[in-house]
Amino acid sequence: MASSTNGSANSHSRTRLQRLRCSVQNYDWGRVGYESAVARLYCKNSGVEIDENKCYAELWMGTHASGPSFVVGENGEESLKSWIENNPGVLGDKVFDKWNTNLPFLFKVLSIAKALSIQAHPDKKLAELLHRTQPDMYKDDNHKPEMVLAITDFEALCGFTDLEELQDILRDFREVSEVVGTAYTDQVLNCTEKDEVNKKASLQALFTKLMSTSKEVISGVLAKLINRLNLESKARELTSKEALVLRLQKQYPDDIGIIAALLFNYIKLKPGEALYLGANEPHAYIFGECIECMATSDNVVRAGLTPKKRDTEILCSMLTYKQGSPEILPGVNINSSIKRYTPPLDEFEIDHCVLKDENSVVFPAVPSPSIFLVTAGNGTMKSEAEEIVSEGDVLFAPANTRISVTAASELHLYRAGVNSRFFGLD
Repeated sequence: MASSTNGSANSHSRTRLQRLRCSVQNYDWGRVGYESAVARLYCKNSGVEIDENKCYAELWMGTHASGPSFVVGENGEESLKSWIENNPGVLGDKVFDKWNTNLPFLFKVLSIAKALSIQAHPDKKLAELLHRTQPDMYKDDNHKPEMVLAITDFEALCGFTDLEELQDILRDFREVSEVVGTAYTDQVLNCTEKDEVNKKASLQALFTKLMSTSKEVISGVLAKLINRLNLESKARELTSKEALVLRLQKQYPDDIGIIAALLFNYIKLKPGEALYLGANEPHAYIFGECIECMATSDNVVRAGLTPKKRDTEILCSMLTYKQGSPEILPGVNINSSIKRYTPPLDEFEIDHCVLKDENSVVFPAVPSPSIFLVTAGNGTMKSEAEEIVSEGDVLFAPANTRISVTAASELHLYRAGVNSRFFGLD
């Protein structure tokens, strides 16, 4: 059972909202300057001026060492990780019993100007192995299932297409066969939907062969493909995947991931729609802005659309090779103001709250700690004391804390917490 170590100060902290100063990541795929929601939120949150020439890719809210948050107190700042370790009661007994003093989720905002790498995140067993054998590249031993919730129109590649679409792609894009050889494409073309074993084996063989092809071969084939699509675009409207190929070629010239992208589902989310990505599933975010939540990890196995180190052999061996369109999560209305997005795992869930002027809503006490992010508007949040909140404010709420929210102007906020199903509350 969790217990506090600092006496009365801790009993006070168990029900009080704690303001957080958060970290930013300036990856080169992020949006630049004021175009980035991450930049605007980070500026409001930290008081740091926006550099109009810098990429602002991710705002991190949590305890991960690569981008820690800090509790802002009257006597200065303390890392959220350290503060939780000194006040473990804020996690609640059940969370503490399973994860000790480790906050099990990492909350983010992403602002994407160009595609992220084709990647997958390892399951717990593989994460432990990778961290043990390559600690410089895989810096923790945790799995990293994740969920994205679109703020704007949002584009992503996620999982392999179903067999029928894959076969159509192999017929329409003869360049794939030119890379891997007709023997590999024929295996897939001769599969039937009912033949699960051959279907998976044929896809894995084709994808592994593709991702193992030399840069020289890929460069030559892509030159032909790009030339063909440019010519055909003058006579007809290109399909969405054909147009995507041209976009990716401009962003990552002659990259193997451009051809690999043809094999994946090309998903377009509307604001308010979410997508869950389990362990060992290939994906790549293409464009847009989103809220993201995941298990607390930064383990990424990459194999395309990136200048960073690739681990193609591990990626090709770890994937599930499931086929078919992923489920788009519309969210479930908890009440007239709050919509909840619940993935199929214990570590996290996301609530999205929109409050009109002067309206109020209550987040009831739950046995999970929560992190709240205000993305627009202003108002108040009240637990033990009342906090005035506005765009960019991030607050940590201890477990078992009832919070009343009132909007002064239309207020948009997001909450991340441990999944309600973990407590039997779904």
